Amino acid sequence: MSFESLGLSESLLKAIAKQQYPNPFPIQEQAIPAILSGKDIQGIAQTGSGKTASFVLPILEFFQRKKATRSLHLKVLILVPTRELALQISEVISSFSESLPIKVKNLAVFGGVPLNQQMTKLRDTEILVATPGRLLDLISTQSLNLTKIEMLVLDEADKMLDLGFQEEMSYIFRLLPKKRQNILFSATLDTKLEVIKENLLCEPIKIEIEPEVENLDLIKQTAYTVSPERKGPLLRYLIKSQAMTQVLVFVSSVRTADNLVEKLKKNGINALAIHSKKTQGGRTEALRGFKTGKAPVLVATDLASRGIDIQFLPFVINYELPRSPKDYVHRIGRTGRATASGEAISLICPEDEHHFKIIQKKMGKKVEMIDGNLVEVGKA
Repeated sequence: MSFESLGLSESLLKAIAKQQYPNPFPIQEQAIPAILSGKDIQGIAQTGSGKTASFVLPILEFFQRKKATRSLHLKVLILVPTRELALQISEVISSFSESLPIKVKNLAVFGGVPLNQQMTKLRDTEILVATPGRLLDLISTQSLNLTKIEMLVLDEADKMLDLGFQEEMSYIFRLLPKKRQNILFSATLDTKLEVIKENLLCEPIKIEIEPEVENLDLIKQTAYTVSPERKGPLLRYLIKSQAMTQVLVFVSSVRTADNLVEKLKKNGINALAIHSKKTQGGRTEALRGFKTGKAPVLVATDLASRGIDIQFLPFVINYELPRSPKDYVHRIGRTGRATASGEAISLICPEDEHHFKIIQKKMGKKVEMIDGNLVEVGKA
């Protein structure tokens, strides 16, 4: 299937071609025509499935079609769980909007930056990408109202509930006009979503994209059993010996992330950390430095890693294992994307071995195990 068959205008098709999108992903094939029909949507799709473009493109089409009746009010609200995801979606909107005949102003708002700074940019914004907390901050200062909203998008709704935003979301829903189109995306069919779905969606079109488990075949998985004291030297040895120019290293806590970055730098490896305790400026700068190759290593916690979207990431290392097998698959799925191969490495201490067996069982794949204590790490 091609983008031409999805009901998009010529100007938007040119913008898609300019961004070098060859063919639509499965989620885009189903979601774009469904959203263009004006119906409410319930979508189940994993991060990295092409979900963002599946709602951004029909939203932009909506503005191209309404050119005769446009007024510069806030018409589209996109709610997201994290700052990084808000910025990523805003960037996608801007990149597709660049060459469109009808210009559309979008803005991402989130905590961690001065409120006044974002208030001054709100004027004439038609698409707002927001985290729930910051949106309520702006509403409380009477900087915006939601009475003209025609479309509401909840992206990663399950994650917003996990982060405790249910009360904020319920309050926001009450401020919206009753007549509007609702689009709800989540990665799972979470039972906690049922209440929101029942109150929010009216006879929705349901779209479910099965996670591409076969993509794991593109990922070479290796695990090193290692004693805790040899873990750091082994990590540095692997980065240096395999000449890793771009590697995402996952840890479980903010403290470990900062300590690991400090240790890597002391041993001649330029690294940056991204986690919830960093300022927004610091997080944005770290992500930019990693994407541009300024720092070959990005050390991330799971929460902060949402919104890190790099198409051809060659290496992922689990310095510490996540709590759930699902999170493990999500982590390693950052590599081996878009038919490109990748490598995922896990460092397994004795206390992790049982948990890693459970991860392999749930994943349905055996991972090659290497005794990391026998690896000559030298002065890494």
